[in-house]
Parts: sequence; C-alpha cells; structure tokens
Amino acid sequence: MAGQKMLKFTTVARDMPEKRPPNLRKQDFGEIYAEYAREKAAEQAARCSQCGVPYCQTHCPLHNNIPDWLRLTAEGRLEEAYEISQATNTFPEICGRICPQDRLCEGNCVIEQSGHGTVTIGSVEKYITDTAFEEGWVKPIRPHAERPESVGIIGAGPGGLAAADMLRRQGVQVTVYDRYDRGGGLLTYGIPGFKLEKDIVMQRMAQLEDGGVQFVLNCDVGEDLSFDAIRGKHDAILIATGVYKTRDLPDSNADGIVSAIDYLTASNRKSFGDDVPEFDNGELDAKGKRVVVIGGGDTAMDCVRTAVRQGAESVKCLYRRDRANMPGSQREVQNAEEEGVEFVWLSAPNGFEGDPVTGVKVQKMRLGAPDATGRQMPELIEGSDYVETADLVIKALGFEPEELPKLWGVDGLEVTRWGTVKADFGTGATSLEGVYAAGDIVRGASLVVWAIRDGRDAATAILEYLGQAATVAAE
Repeated sequence: MAGQKMLKFTTVARDMPEKRPPNLRKQDFGEIYAEYAREKAAEQAARCSQCGVPYCQTHCPLHNNIPDWLRLTAEGRLEEAYEISQATNTFPEICGRICPQDRLCEGNCVIEQSGHGTVTIGSVEKYITDTAFEEGWVKPIRPHAERPESVGIIGAGPGGLAAADMLRRQGVQVTVYDRYDRGGGLLTYGIPGFKLEKDIVMQRMAQLEDGGVQFVLNCDVGEDLSFDAIRGKHDAILIATGVYKTRDLPDSNADGIVSAIDYLTASNRKSFGDDVPEFDNGELDAKGKRVVVIGGGDTAMDCVRTAVRQGAESVKCLYRRDRANMPGSQREVQNAEEEGVEFVWLSAPNGFEGDPVTGVKVQKMRLGAPDATGRQMPELIEGSDYVETADLVIKALGFEPEELPKLWGVDGLEVTRWGTVKADFGTGATSLEGVYAAGDIVRGASLVVWAIRDGRDAATAILEYLGQAATVAAE
C-alpha cells in the first residue's frame, strides 16, 4: 500500500499552495499562502521518497518524524498523521508557517538534491494541524492525575509555552510570567500576520489556559515581582526569556531611526486594535516614507514587507554580503521582491545624516577570504561611499541577551561570554538549584523552532528534577 502511494517525485511536480498576487496581498496583513485541498496535500506528500536515511528529519531541530506523517497523509490517514506530527512538536501549525524549511528539512530533502524539487514539507505540516483543529482532533489538556509540584516559567514565548504544555500534561502546576499583556512572545508581537495570523497563536494560548496553565501578564520581573519571590513560590523555575535587546549601530539615535522589535511590535499591536501612540503619531508608521532596513535576516524581511503594507513610498534593504550569503530565508527574499522591495547587496551603513534622519551613509563592500565558519568576509571598497535617502531607518541587526542577573538582582546566576544564562546543553540546568533555562546560546534565524525544542528539553529535565526532589523529601 505504502509503496503504491509514495515515490511519486518522478511523475508529480513540486507544487506549493497557491500564493495571493503581490498587488493584493500587500494591501493587508493576511497570510499569503492558501491552504492545500485534501487531494493536493496527499499528492504532494506522496512525492516523498521514504529514503532510508531521512535527512529532512536529521536537519529538523525537533527531529520530527517527517517521512512517517508524509506517508500517512498520502494514504489519507490524517488524524494519525497529526498524532505523529504533534508527538515531537508542540506547535506544528506554527512551525509549518514560519520555520525556515528552505534551510532545514526541505533544503536537505534527498529528492531536492537529485534535482526533482523538494517535498513541500512545511505546507503539508500546516495543512495537517489546521485540519486537526477543524476536525476536533486537537484534544484539551487533561492530565491523568494532578501533581502537587509547581513550576514557574519566566517568558511566554515559544520556549516557555512548549515547556508549559509538556509540564501541564504531566499534571504539574504551571504559572507563566511575562512582561507583555498577551502571551506568545515573538509569535504574537514579533512575527507579522502575513506569516503567522494571530488567531493561530491565540488558539494555542486558549488551549493552555483551558488546560490549567496560569498566566501572570504585564509582569516585569525585577520591577513588578522579584526573581526571588517567584522562586520562593515554586519548586522549580524555567527561564525562557529569549533575546530582545537590539544590536545597535554607533550614532544611531536620531529621530526616524528605530529598532526592528519596536517597529514590528507597534504594527502587530495595531492589528489587535490596541492604542499605539508611537504608531499614530507617525514615529513607527512607514506610510508615505522612504524606508531603509539594515540587516539580512528574517527579522529584516519581516520589516521590509511590513513597510510595504503600511504604504511606504519606497523600501530598500541594505545587506553587507550578497544574496547567496544572507542568513534570511530565500523564500522570504523572493516574496519581498515580488512586493516591490529593493535589495541593495554588498552595502554597509557608515553613519547617518540629519536629525530627523534624512539619509544613511553607505559603504560598498566586496567579499574576501572566508572566515573561521567558511563564510566570505565583507571588505570595504575604498572611495565607494554614497548616501541612501531615507525618512525611516529600521535597525534589524539581530538581538542580544539582556543582563538578567543585574536586571533581576540575582546573585549566583552565571552567564556565558555572550551574556546568555549559562545552562547545561542537555538539561538546561543553571548554576542555581532548581533553576533551568531554555536555550543556552543565541539562536539564529530558526529561533522559534529551536526555542520549542529547548523548552521541551528543559521540561523533561524539570520533570526528572521534581521526581528526584520528591524522592529526597520522602527519604
């Protein structure tokens, strides 16, 4: 049966879900890809070669059982496909939408390497879970038995929510603390709706709340509630704060120069109908402006495509390397170009003009010898400077960790040389007894899927710790 259904990559072409035309999609923040129909999802899943060494699974940070749920989808066994998909991934409907598949599972697909075009793994994953929600296969969280142990999670982003889900299913009492007024972290306020519509995030938040997860929102640890107070309320703590401090540029404090996280948060808040004075007064609104975004990652792609939808006069993206060496998704670059974004490759900022800003001083670059990672290093071309006119400059240079021990007034919480919380790579255990961290290094463009993985790993370690602590207490 399986053999008849699969291995169709030689006769069936790769076919992504239909994409809305650029002139229509750039007028709103709705998702740009349509949903597969049942027959089309089965057809595309059947292209999988069911290879003996599944590189798609190996290159997935969650090690999802991709060939198995592709086969089940091809056979029309969608509920079973969902069960396999969610067994290793707390939020498959989210990863199906925003995970950079072109660099992970799809980019390493065996049939892609053989020239037949990769299996559309992400789109099938999205279809499976969306169908599961529609059909009622996504069950409420109902632990078999309640446990007395309590865990406090600081951070309601993907890592914290993944850990909360796993812990609550085991009956642990879970409270999640977050500085924002809604849970979801970057899923809610960082990623635009055209990649991840917010009702998708909110339905998972509702599932967690219905399952007994307690949320303490608008809570800034260190100000509204001390870390020691939170630690005193729980048997274990998970730090899942992510990285939100924007990497900065020298002398970039003029009016009209803003950080990507501030810009994207304002836009997403408007989509919720919130009152956002910084947007309403024009500071964080690109309408009618000449916009320059500095950076080449997925956050930069989110910014340029948001600016287009806000009605910018023009949108340019400066990146110091070339297209082949940029860290952002190539799929996102293509979408941005279709929507009218101009990419200025091999260009780096060297200062700004005006206050409010009127332009970016640009240095042209070329790629030289490779560095220790194998990437070619950009080198300055002397005498090639020019000024790129701009009314709004958005800094999308990545993020750095906040100084949590200092912000929270915590003694003994060790950090790495990068400033992240120092944690055991396997367990997430920190230097403080009973305190864990989701992610001990700053992740790259696939931040969300790594955060989910780290949250799940930390939850497993916390369950083991709670069991050991209970044993010691009994003795």
